[in-house]
Amino acid sequence: MSALLPLLVAMPTVTGVAGYVARGMRVPAIAGIPHTAPPGTLPARRPGVEYFDLSELITIDTRGFARQVENFRIESWGLYMGRVVAGKDFLQSWLLPELSVRVNLIHPAHLGHHHSLDYHLDIGEYGPTGPRRWKAVDHYLDIVVRHGHSSELRGIGNLLAAHAAGAVTTEQAHHALDRAAAALDGLAAYDHKVDRWLAAHGVTLTWL
Repeated sequence: MSALLPLLVAMPTVTGVAGYVARGMRVPAIAGIPHTAPPGTLPARRPGVEYFDLSELITIDTRGFARQVENFRIESWGLYMGRVVAGKDFLQSWLLPELSVRVNLIHPAHLGHHHSLDYHLDIGEYGPTGPRRWKAVDHYLDIVVRHGHSSELRGIGNLLAAHAAGAVTTEQAHHALDRAAAALDGLAAYDHKVDRWLAAHGVTLTWL
């Protein structure tokens, strides 16, 4: 874990929301709690991996379970997926490789397919592995965005525990923290509005 300490020390100099979050990340060390948490405190897990088979219209999760997909669509900036989850709820996702972000909307079945204004962003590695196949590797960090109000980072403890256990490399952990900080700063600069932040990167997402 010591390899991550320079980044955690430097991050409070980052402006905006990212600097605030970075200061919060350092609180456990200031309080005397070791970065390598005792066994059982923060159970480490390997990064979640999901495959997207555009030809078969399925996703395959870490455990090998296949899920039927209603719709895939590829744009220059990423991959769209829409499928039913949790019985009848509907999940829409955009995988954006250049930003290392997966943007998710979940619509409760009783409300139908419509545009929600609250988003869930996953930080990770996303991209094609072949002409009709994509891969998503989750790096533990999530950002919950309440449209126009706030952006909250979650999962820092899980990332640090995974790094301490060797489940992710120092390079991967650095990349995840850097991408999360960039996303938080960008969202804050655009009043926590995902569409405006992405438009600044040339990305215009469409939803059912």
